[in-house]
This record gives sequence, C-alpha cells and structure tokens, in this order.
Amino acid sequence: MEIKPELAGALRRFQIIAWIVSVLLFVLMFVAVPLRYIGGIPELSAMISPIHGFGYMVYIVLAFDLARRVNWPLWPRTVVVLLAGTIPIFSFINERKVTKQLIAQHPKDAATESV
Repeated sequence: MEIKPELAGALRRFQIIAWIVSVLLFVLMFVAVPLRYIGGIPELSAMISPIHGFGYMVYIVLAFDLARRVNWPLWPRTVVVLLAGTIPIFSFINERKVTKQLIAQHPKDAATESV
C-alpha cells in the first residue's frame, strides 16, 4: 500500500534522515566513544560528533515538517519522534512505526491511481 502523494515526499525525507542520524548515533555511541575513552583514539569521535549534530538538526526540521503535514499533536507524538533521534536503536524502531502508521492512516486514494 502507498501513502498519499502530498505526504510521500515528507515521509521519504524523514525516513532518509532518520536512518542517517540513527546510523551515525549508533557508530558514535558504540564505536567512537569507546575508542575515545577506552582506546585513547579520539579522532573518530571528533569526526562523527559534529556530523551527527548537524544531521540531528536536519532531523528535527524534517520531523516537524512531517508532524505539521499530518497534524500530530505537539505532546506526546511530535516530542517522542524528535527525541527518538537521541536514543540509539529506538530511532530505527520509531521510523518504522511512524511509516507503518502513516501508511495505514493516509492511504493513497484508489481513484487517483487509475489516472
């Protein structure tokens, strides 16, 4: 099943940035930080941290855009989605949950498919 065309672009942008931020946060928390504090190798952490920080700012903007388009309430729905980008693994789970819910709630109209 597909989502309404007017939401598809916002959802796709959200999915992409959610995965980018998730992967960067995972690498940061489970590879770069241990290397920095246990292995004494700070370079990877110093490289990934600002990239993740910038990506998270983009994530916030795109998540707000998606929330605005689907009329989510600020609390708790939007806040939970925004905070998901700060918790390793949860952001992957939350992206899938958001996608499934939006597809179920905003299916593409069958009349527009026949055009």
